[in-house]
Amino acid sequence: MRINPETVDRIKQATDIVEVVGDFVSLKKKGANYSACCPFHNEKTPSFNVNPVRQIYKCFGCGAAGDAIKFVMDVDSISYGEALRYLAGKYGIEVEEEEVTDEEALRQNARESLYIVLNHAKNFYQEKLHNHEEGQAVGLSYFRERGFSPPTLKKFELGYSLDQWDSFSKEALSKGFSQEVLEKAGLLIQKEGSQTGGYDRFRGRVIFPIHNVAGKVIAFGARILKTDKNQPKYLNSPETEVYHKSEILYGIYQAKNAIRQQDHCFLVEGYTDVVSLHQAGIENVVASSGTSLTTEQIKLIGRFTPNITILYDGDIAGIKAALRGLDLVLEEGLNVSIVLFPDGDDPDSYVRKVGAEAFKEYLRKASKDFITFKTETLLQDAGNDPFRLAAVIGEVVNSIIKIPDAIKRQVFFHRTSEMMKVDEQMLITEGNKLLRKQQTQKQQDRGSRSTGAIPSGPREIGDNFPAVESEHNPFDGPPVDLFGPPEVEETTVQYSRLYYQELAFIKLLVLYGTKELEPGITVCQYVLGEIQEINFKDSLFSHILTLFRENISRNSVLATEYFLNHREPEIRNLTIEWLTPKHELSELWSEKFEIYVPFETDVLDKTAYINILRLKKALMEEKMKICQQQQILAKSVEEEIAVMQEYLFYKGISMAAAKELGSVIG
Repeated sequence: MRINPETVDRIKQATDIVEVVGDFVSLKKKGANYSACCPFHNEKTPSFNVNPVRQIYKCFGCGAAGDAIKFVMDVDSISYGEALRYLAGKYGIEVEEEEVTDEEALRQNARESLYIVLNHAKNFYQEKLHNHEEGQAVGLSYFRERGFSPPTLKKFELGYSLDQWDSFSKEALSKGFSQEVLEKAGLLIQKEGSQTGGYDRFRGRVIFPIHNVAGKVIAFGARILKTDKNQPKYLNSPETEVYHKSEILYGIYQAKNAIRQQDHCFLVEGYTDVVSLHQAGIENVVASSGTSLTTEQIKLIGRFTPNITILYDGDIAGIKAALRGLDLVLEEGLNVSIVLFPDGDDPDSYVRKVGAEAFKEYLRKASKDFITFKTETLLQDAGNDPFRLAAVIGEVVNSIIKIPDAIKRQVFFHRTSEMMKVDEQMLITEGNKLLRKQQTQKQQDRGSRSTGAIPSGPREIGDNFPAVESEHNPFDGPPVDLFGPPEVEETTVQYSRLYYQELAFIKLLVLYGTKELEPGITVCQYVLGEIQEINFKDSLFSHILTLFRENISRNSVLATEYFLNHREPEIRNLTIEWLTPKHELSELWSEKFEIYVPFETDVLDKTAYINILRLKKALMEEKMKICQQQQILAKSVEEEIAVMQEYLFYKGISMAAAKELGSVIG
């Protein structure tokens, strides 16, 4: 089924992009707009901009751009229809659908079916926990022993899987779910050598549903309660199309608002650690779900806060785990602290032992910044052995240089110098040596990579964009930067002067074409009247110019919103690029210093005239270059003279335009 256009319009009208983006990243007010670190690429300085007036976002780092629907699609890796349904649910809009072709339905339902069956499984496990004799006696009793209240059970949607081979799969098949979908969702395991039989993956276990940032169930963690040496204590869903364990954190959906509000995140290891701390009123906590901490998980935390405290068991394994995860967090630019619990305790057991308030007080007192923790730990292990002490210095310095911020590195070098009673300059020198070594290695790695042909001349902008497959799916593909990635190592894109003048001309039309220069005369009417015989070289700009010309012939001027919602992604992204200024003028200029800077809208008449002159001048210069090439290839004196006369004609127009520009600008 496809969502009908009327419902799509209602969803778009109800959606507030600041609210939507704010569910996934921590936004900060910046002038009239909002900014954050981009969720689509790794960055330390915010370059992600959200415009609440235009309801668009733009990242100046990776080029990702779009509206609220596109954001949800990309941040959660879901389809256009799924993003619409998510927003409809968020704003309480009833979704009305219409029939689609079989091919469209298959493409749309492949991923959606996984979410549906996983949600059905979650409901099934919840129902068995509360309403089945075995679930109440085994599962509910276990959760009550842990001190989990009914609201906590509901908040995390905890459940229980019956100790039977196929209780869930039999029920799901009877409801119309296919065995193939159950298997793809990781809920059913195929019997070896059988095409029809299978058994439940989760049997006789309490169930911890794993949610993505948007709140959809994407997998399960399950704990066995009886003693069975042949069974693992915890069993997790396998990797599926919607679940990649290295990219998700248990509890992120329940914790994201608290993390953003408190600007701090606690990271633990297990499911029960998260649930117990929530029960104790500490809601800004997530777990790595039994996996080693990954870069993707750290980046996920970084969407909401740069401050993280890692809570680990106090045994040797816990200490080693803390040290392993430390450098990863540092490399991502987060501020990291460590808390170790008394030997034999973990966050879950300790909070139940001492209570919520004593636990919070312990966190405040036991928290150590990474340099103190690592230095004390390694020094204790090294004793008085000079060789091991030298190795400790190297270990600590190696961690410090992973911090992207130079000022923070300097602070920690100073701290290490005091703690280890060694010369600070020596530490800095050693750190710089390691940094230079890393940089040299990177350059050697880049040099050893094979490179493709280096493009030359003006680039066709439209070449980098995939075609749109359907009018009902206008956002195919990942976030696309109209002008390519900001850091280009092996290639250098070159643009001609004519390209930039065409760009400035089209930008003027798209942003201000409907503005009146004088009563009855719009910018579009004026500038198009001045370039009637001129066609653009760039394919995308030529296409947009044609759209304006076709509509002006019908006495209609295209507005900015037409291009902002255009079905072609290259046009839509280009418009967003122009509507999102990278820098904003401080209000202090006018309010405090009484310095008034004119905006483009204040000088449209002058801007339009200058753009026309510059465009014509650039066009004449292009024609002059062609004449110079033709003159070299001329086969006769007569042909050479004809080419020279044409060259002088173009040069005369160019000089006249330059003279007029000088008088206008001067």
